[in-house]
Amino acid sequence: MDSANFEPRIVGFLCRWCSYTGADLAGTSRMKYPPNLVPIRVMCSGRVDPTFVIKALKEGADGVLIAGCHPGDCHYTSGNFRTLGRYTLLQIMLEQLGVEKGRVKLEWVSASEGDKWARVVKEITEEVRKLGALNWDGVVEQTKQEVAECADEKVKI
Repeated sequence: MDSANFEPRIVGFLCRWCSYTGADLAGTSRMKYPPNLVPIRVMCSGRVDPTFVIKALKEGADGVLIAGCHPGDCHYTSGNFRTLGRYTLLQIMLEQLGVEKGRVKLEWVSASEGDKWARVVKEITEEVRKLGALNWDGVVEQTKQEVAECADEKVKI
């Protein structure tokens, strides 16, 4: 597919209590936003393991959005703080793998922020569209080559 016709596939992990309800509000309010995001409802954004994000990218997603309650408003008290910590480490790992920073995003969207939900989906869709399709096989091959190069070098202590 040429880049002019590229439409990104984005997976969204949405907190059941806030972000999923915010997305629902955007839909019932007939707000306009791109249809590129496939929502997956999770009980809490703190439940989103980094391996879920890696698997989504491996299975063909061009981008991933993790959306949760605003800090301090988590239904499970501190789940979104756990999310923030995991997201920070995930960003470092993805950068080391050669995955562009804009492909995975974390946002806080409450149940009353349908307008923010629409804006966030537009933003991530535009960002991933600019980046183009994710070449996961290329990412894996590059990582294998880098590991092989490191293995060939002698480590001095």
